[in-house]
Amino acid sequence: MPTSCRRHHGPFGSTRLAASLAVALVLSVLAALPLSARAGADLHKIQHVVIILQENRSFDHYFGTFPGADGIPTDGSGNFTVCSPDPRTGICVKPYHAGDIADLGGPHGHSNEVADVDGGKMDGFVGQFVQQECALHPDTCQTEPAGVMAYHDAREIPNYWTYARQFVLQDRLFEPVSSWSLPAHLYIVSAWSARCSRLADPTSCVSWVGNVPRQARTNYAWTDLTYLLHKNGVSWAYYGVSPSSGLIATPNMWNPLLQFTTVIQNKQTGNIQDTSAFCQAAQNGTLPAVSWVVPDMPVSEHPNSQQPPSVGEAYVTSLINAIMQGPNWNSTAIFLTWDDWGGFYDHVVPPVVDGNGYGIRVPGLVISPYARQGYIDHQTLSFDAYLKLIEDLFLGGQRLDPATDGRPDPRPTVRENASQLGDLAQDFNFSQAPRAPLLLPTDAPPPGCANGAHHGAAHRTPRYPTYRSPTQTSADLVDPDD
Repeated sequence: MPTSCRRHHGPFGSTRLAASLAVALVLSVLAALPLSARAGADLHKIQHVVIILQENRSFDHYFGTFPGADGIPTDGSGNFTVCSPDPRTGICVKPYHAGDIADLGGPHGHSNEVADVDGGKMDGFVGQFVQQECALHPDTCQTEPAGVMAYHDAREIPNYWTYARQFVLQDRLFEPVSSWSLPAHLYIVSAWSARCSRLADPTSCVSWVGNVPRQARTNYAWTDLTYLLHKNGVSWAYYGVSPSSGLIATPNMWNPLLQFTTVIQNKQTGNIQDTSAFCQAAQNGTLPAVSWVVPDMPVSEHPNSQQPPSVGEAYVTSLINAIMQGPNWNSTAIFLTWDDWGGFYDHVVPPVVDGNGYGIRVPGLVISPYARQGYIDHQTLSFDAYLKLIEDLFLGGQRLDPATDGRPDPRPTVRENASQLGDLAQDFNFSQAPRAPLLLPTDAPPPGCANGAHHGAAHRTPRYPTYRSPTQTSADLVDPDD
């Protein structure tokens, strides 16, 4: 061997080798730890968690053509290779681009989700749409286009795509329950959806993923996250549009905390506030530790709003701009998602965690000064991951666990501990300097935030009518138990 290629370790070379091996061993041990454990104290740079929950969109419907994401499958030439059969024509309808229109959507109860998934074929969407349309409108259903196969991109929702490019896009975020809006909203505050046979008795509750009978909607007796937050002195608020706002109020099915036994018994109903209070808190730097923000119908992106996606996007952008312009931006993590798939096509088979879910994929975005830039999170996630992060940040890892939370209920699963659930800490890089705000353009309708501040009284008037679409009935607004 040529002299120049020989390695002369000697005593100093051996020391350096041993040190290198030791460092490698430490790094490998650290790598084996959950990221939240590795983040340690850095995770607590996040002092405010804001969950913005919009309505009724699947992942493929909004981000199915986003570069690098697990989007709508294509062949080598970029042609879509998936479709859903139309029983009216026998044609298998492929996804198609739609402009900034008021999408029609499709039925999205539990039975519809089962049919859409179709044992893993993911091809029941058009059939469910046609079945609903022909039951409601037999004279016109034969010519109604199958809008459930439509998708949007940066042409219609440029701000959402900009957030995805600049922050974090989650492409395996699943609705936590295979059902419609109310069960999804129950899960995002309690990691369960149930109905209870005895007033204020958590032991009387059983899982329920269908249409909760109206008489049970004032008896949410199981334990929710606000119980643990209150018990530990952690501030929280749930923001929606109140009837006194001058706008159309947030529907009760999107605002269930008012009926939770724990919220009533703990005298916390005052924490459920109008969206204008959120705008003011963002402006003043007084955001609580945990915030949920839900819309009214016109800005919800729900198909029944009869508004194009751009209207809801403008409202959401105004909320995010308000946070970014306020004093709390450098310590905030924003999670933006949609409560269910709304009948729209998605190609990914939902994993099974228990008898209640998961449901079909929905879009998820993470926006924060510490969010990784241009990152696509491929972990399996659901809304349960939001609760898990909140519990790790503010509750020392306490879970909504009947064995330990002091208020047992018979929930089938401690969802935050599900083995397949990913770790939201992976979406952050706490070694980076806090990123500057990214203010995006918006002409937000009420109840959005104007320039980061709340609307004055002159703005608190309806700008959009609300009425039922002549071609759609949604389980969100029509309950078969009524």
